[in-house]
Amino acid sequence: MNERKPPALLLMGPTGSGKSELAVYLAERLDGEIVSVDSALVYRGLDIGTAKPDRAARRGIAHHLIDILDPAESYSTGRFLDDARRLLADIAARGKLPLLVGGTMLYFNALLHGLAELPPADPDIRRFLEEEAARLGWAAMHAELAQVDPEAARRIHPNDPQRIQRALEVYHATGKPLSALCAEQTAVPLPCRPVKIVVAPASRTELHARIERRFQDMLVNGLIDEVKALFERGDLHSSLPAIRAVGYRQVWGYLNGEYDLATLKEKGVAATRQLAKRQFTWLRREQEARRYESGPAAELAERILAGLGEDGTNRSG
Repeated sequence: MNERKPPALLLMGPTGSGKSELAVYLAERLDGEIVSVDSALVYRGLDIGTAKPDRAARRGIAHHLIDILDPAESYSTGRFLDDARRLLADIAARGKLPLLVGGTMLYFNALLHGLAELPPADPDIRRFLEEEAARLGWAAMHAELAQVDPEAARRIHPNDPQRIQRALEVYHATGKPLSALCAEQTAVPLPCRPVKIVVAPASRTELHARIERRFQDMLVNGLIDEVKALFERGDLHSSLPAIRAVGYRQVWGYLNGEYDLATLKEKGVAATRQLAKRQFTWLRREQEARRYESGPAAELAERILAGLGEDGTNRSG
């Protein structure tokens, strides 16, 4: 049954691996449309720090799930799943090839393996946890998570406050560990046949150098001014998912007077490297993926296309 579905390309990789430019080349050659799999690109006004492709970089290729929300709003994994399934069906029905591109591994995991039935966010519990974190620190909150849900604590980095908070929130709301609820998840069949592509630099050392250069370039290109415009709106705060995005959270702290510019640079690079490490951990577990070393986008696109052949692009297969 799955073989008779139209294909969809899932282009995955760590931050800074060159996915966005590569996706445009592939979409041009495969008559495709791009669906962003990125929890920060959904927000308007988060451009520099997300390396959001501008209209020139998109080269006329349709991009979906970019700039669909104000930073004051929240975007859940469940909503992404609904949006992505709808877009997959629509793009394929129009005879185009869907390319799902990004680095939010939680979204890819939900698409491929299902989404657990979790309680909605509880403002009272969330406020309590934020107050506890302010008093004790996130390291202590991670230690608390290790007591109530050791499996989730092993998967969640101590420097990932958003996921620590959510795991504790689920436990406080349900009395059950997040890992136990996730074990009950079941995947809903996708309208397309996923063809998984992983792109990453040859070594962590190379990726770390790329990350440092990219963050420095973002600062030079106006990241601080971009975050300052959000900071000065008055209706945004550091607990919102948009502001907690890597890079934005660190600049927000700098603008709030918590540390100097040199420390901002250190924190921004360190947080991005930690994100890449978490992405690599997930990508290593992903089975049946074709893996390619990062390189010039046009050349890499040709290698991927040669490797795909009929298996990846046959619309009737």
